[in-house]
Amino acid sequence: MKSSASKIKMTSYDDLFGRNEGAICSLNSENAIQDIELSKLFPFSQHPFKVLDDDKMEETKESISKYGVLIPIIARGKTDGNYEIIAGHRRKRACDLLGLDTIPTIVRDLDDEESTIVMVDSNIQRENLLFSEKAFAYKMKLDAIKRKAGRPKNNGDQVGYNLEGKKSIEVVAEQSGESRNQVQRYIRLTELIADLIELTDERKIAFNTAVELSYLPQGEQEMLLSKIEELAVVPSMAQAIKLKKYSTEGSLNEAVIDAILLESSDKPVSVTLKSEKLTKYFPQSYSKEQIEDVITTLLEKWHSEHK
Repeated sequence: MKSSASKIKMTSYDDLFGRNEGAICSLNSENAIQDIELSKLFPFSQHPFKVLDDDKMEETKESISKYGVLIPIIARGKTDGNYEIIAGHRRKRACDLLGLDTIPTIVRDLDDEESTIVMVDSNIQRENLLFSEKAFAYKMKLDAIKRKAGRPKNNGDQVGYNLEGKKSIEVVAEQSGESRNQVQRYIRLTELIADLIELTDERKIAFNTAVELSYLPQGEQEMLLSKIEELAVVPSMAQAIKLKKYSTEGSLNEAVIDAILLESSDKPVSVTLKSEKLTKYFPQSYSKEQIEDVITTLLEKWHSEHK
């Protein structure tokens, strides 16, 4: 039976805001640009993308200093007369650092779900996103689409997707350019405690290892973190699988974690598969990431069948 989400049929993000400056800066009634005081603009609630005073911020500051804000930010009004930023947090921060008073803004009447979808879509294609940024962004968008799909059709809706029977996770995957399995793996990271997510962002814990660790309950994750700090070691993929196994059996404790993290192992076998051997088994249109995803899925299936 098709999901009720298939009934949603609204204007897409591209149609609403455009993907280029000309579309965004249109001066029709809906896209009219206002100069809004910076003091009245506040970050999006639970905004998952970090706004850092780094080299990229310096470049943004330099651009705005020379040419002004070329692309207006997008915001929505709040009941107290202030505004919530939907897209443009980095531009707003640059203006703050430059000591400006106002910033060009397009104010839109969007509900929570519409705002979340636009916020994620306007940031998710940025380069060098942290694992945690993508994880929480995908989860926020997925939850927003699910909530939108579960409501009666509202002709006033401005942003959304005609899912045509597709699952919400498939829509998120298609629009992000990643596989459904990869998006699900990212979302699993949101189950990690903050310090383990940070270790993953710092690439001290490998991504797929972190996904396995996300299945541990919070209390067990905290025990694991304590042992990581005490022993100055991080679990490998093989060790993470063992930790998850003992956790599932209800027998994971500090002693077991200690034994697993300190266990010695033979040097792992290194296997290199040349691209010419791999590509003949996949369509020419497959990207490197798609091929890796298929191989990972097959290996996970093999492991589950032989452990």
